[in-house]
Amino acid sequence: MPKKIPMRQCVGCREMKEKKALIRLVKPPEGPVSLDFKGKMPGRGAYVCPSPECLKRARKSRALERAFSSLIMGEVWEGLEKQMREVGPDV
Repeated sequence: MPKKIPMRQCVGCREMKEKKALIRLVKPPEGPVSLDFKGKMPGRGAYVCPSPECLKRARKSRALERAFSSLIMGEVWEGLEKQMREVGPDV
């Protein structure tokens, strides 16, 4: 019997993809939203494709603010975009 592959939905493009193919964004109980490349940080999580375009779509549709039930400041968005560019699509 084949092992079940966990699937998650990208908040930017709304496509279901394998969990390993997505980047987790996490909001810890205290602190700002950050990227979680390993998927192990504690806190509420949401998933996004490893492309800056999906992050921009999530920002435009306010999908992360709905997922985390909190306002996300502009500095946090800029930090997320910078972090994603630094790591690149080969995560």
